[in-house]
Amino acid sequence: MLKKQDMNHRGQMEMISLEQLVPENHLVRKIDKGINFEFIYSRVEELYSEDTGRPSIDPVVLFKIAFIQYLFGIRSMRQTIKEIETNIAYRWFLGMSLSEPVPHFTTFGKNYERRFEGTKVFEHVFNEILRQAIESGYVKPEEVFIDGTHVKASANKNKRMKVLIKEEGRLYTRLLEEEINQEREAEGLKPLKKKK
Repeated sequence: MLKKQDMNHRGQMEMISLEQLVPENHLVRKIDKGINFEFIYSRVEELYSEDTGRPSIDPVVLFKIAFIQYLFGIRSMRQTIKEIETNIAYRWFLGMSLSEPVPHFTTFGKNYERRFEGTKVFEHVFNEILRQAIESGYVKPEEVFIDGTHVKASANKNKRMKVLIKEEGRLYTRLLEEEINQEREAEGLKPLKKKK
């Protein structure tokens, strides 16, 4: 028997919470359980004024929006904001109600330019999230994956910069080199020479 959907339910009001609407096995629930984003407040508090200016957007929400973009492979901040407007799980992750307006897509860029540019905030936040993800078992540091996408480089030798690399970067580089050398030895090739 052919059933026709009753479209009159669109305007129906129901008492339901976001908690009920987000599936228990959704990735944002796993991330929320394994990573505590509260550390961001202490990392950025000196970049915000205590008495002057308009109330800011919660910095944890700003970082979580960027986290959603990269975690779910959304191509632009504009598209990320469109997805958050309609995705209940994203709103739940951000702690936003269904009626709360989502920040404009330019908000992240403006905050970056005015507050975070020239600071190590992103590096500190990334390292802390990575540390928590490793502790929670979401990332296994003994396995390293490299993206092999070809990108045209702007390789002007006159514009080189010497940059100090954090210990975490050295660890992953060393692990990657060891893995490559194990593969080379298994294939009967000489191990690569270590670069200084």
